[in-house]
Amino acid sequence: MTVFWFRRDLRTADNAGLFHALQSGNVLPIFIFDPNILSELPLEDARVTFIHDLLEKLNRQLRHGLAVFMGDPLEVFGQLIENHSITNVYCNSDYEPYALRRDEAIAHLLASKGIGFHSFKDQVIFERDEIVKDDGLPYVVYTPYSKRWFERFTPDMTQAYPSADLLEHTVNHDYPFLSLADIGFERSTISVPDYDDSIQMMDRYAQTRNFPAPDATSNLSPHLRFGSVSVRQMVGRAINHPDKTFVKELVWREFFMNILWHFPHTVTRSFRPEYDHIRWVNNKAHFEAWCNGMTGYPLVDAGMRQLLHTGRMSNRVRMVVASFLCKDLLIDWRWGEAWFAQKLLDYEQSSNVGNWQWAAGSGVDAAPYFRVFNPVEQQRKFDPDGEYVRRWIPELNSLDYPAPIVDHAQARIKCLEVYQVALKN
Repeated sequence: MTVFWFRRDLRTADNAGLFHALQSGNVLPIFIFDPNILSELPLEDARVTFIHDLLEKLNRQLRHGLAVFMGDPLEVFGQLIENHSITNVYCNSDYEPYALRRDEAIAHLLASKGIGFHSFKDQVIFERDEIVKDDGLPYVVYTPYSKRWFERFTPDMTQAYPSADLLEHTVNHDYPFLSLADIGFERSTISVPDYDDSIQMMDRYAQTRNFPAPDATSNLSPHLRFGSVSVRQMVGRAINHPDKTFVKELVWREFFMNILWHFPHTVTRSFRPEYDHIRWVNNKAHFEAWCNGMTGYPLVDAGMRQLLHTGRMSNRVRMVVASFLCKDLLIDWRWGEAWFAQKLLDYEQSSNVGNWQWAAGSGVDAAPYFRVFNPVEQQRKFDPDGEYVRRWIPELNSLDYPAPIVDHAQARIKCLEVYQVALKN
């Protein structure tokens, strides 16, 4: 018997690993809720609800053949090996540091039992060392990476795998389909919106993406994160659009995945090591005000409140709130990265770490440390009518809204002084 292990590829259509597994014979499809990932999440985590909803859809498509487990993956596979005569395990590749360690341990266990372990590229167009410089070293700047990406791309890379045509090859089993309550969670009141991959969205994307009020983004990122849609399908739709702004965002995603795979230390340490000498202030009261959208800077506060209530925030506002935390408040980017990891529906470790290090000036392709976003000017430019800030701050212009917790001009001067001292070490 073959096992197919769903992870961040929660769909039956155009699924590379599932296709190869189903070609091999009788398949037991499984999903494992991993306490190593779930243990620190709130009971009503919206992403867990979204995952469970996707699993219910998968289970229906698989004629109620999906086996769902809760436990350490190594222990779950140990039980499966005892209960079944397994010849091969198939999955799609994951590139985050924890996933790589987990898969290495699983592969070692399976090899000790004479069981094959096969993983396939599915969540990206290019992986690992497929896009590197001529000398084999990884790109650490987006522009030359993207240039090579487009040079290497060929239309056949978006050809779909006909995995959904082979679902009759799954086997019957007696494993239960676990409910949210079975894994210790409750249904969230926050939902993941449907994505928009229409030509009309791509037509207006470059003009609207920086303006948060109309909410005109694609909402695609959580669907790519959990694999409810195929990246091949999305790139195939976007690659030929005359405006390349949208497809370049998909390339940015792969660029950050490439960086994390080559430089896994960036999860906890600056890509540019000299930035680890910054003497962060790390004022806890200021951090709490930032988290709760009570800094006295309307664009920052609107973004943070939107995050709390919806799990979403546009890219422009993410840059503003991140700059404010790192530069105005001199709070360690890792604090912000961890908060986003708790709240974002589309949390992707590689993009989150990469973008936070960009905001701090410590990462690859980073903004210069002396670039400090002015939150007032950013609001004037990207929310000129105040529609976005009024939506999320009903008490704006009343005595209930706090005064600014720092003076931006003074904070900027202090930031530059702190950075200059750190970079001289």
